[in-house]
Amino acid sequence: NYNTMGVAKAGLEAATRYAARDLGPAKIRVNAISAGAMRTLSLAGIAGGREKLSQGRAMSALKEDTSMEGVAGTALWLLSDLGRSTTGEVVHVDAGFHMIGLPDDFGADS
Repeated sequence: NYNTMGVAKAGLEAATRYAARDLGPAKIRVNAISAGAMRTLSLAGIAGGREKLSQGRAMSALKEDTSMEGVAGTALWLLSDLGRSTTGEVVHVDAGFHMIGLPDDFGADS
């Protein structure tokens, strides 16, 4: 259910911000990565998974799938000194899909 997933994601985003605020004085950074759908074995096993991935790719700003390398690179940046001033952020690594949103019928058969 995409509504439930949206509420859960909003909760994680809020928890990231609150934890960053609470832990900031101790110089502890708290960030999250919101990864888009990736071509994985588990996605391939879901009924209609490949079609949903193709739909998402077509709707994303960059017209591509989220790559595992892109997610890993973002994590490395956040963990490195280059990301030392970043805290309380949710970094979307999804080829721009989060800016578009889901069409009303995207999860109709789920």
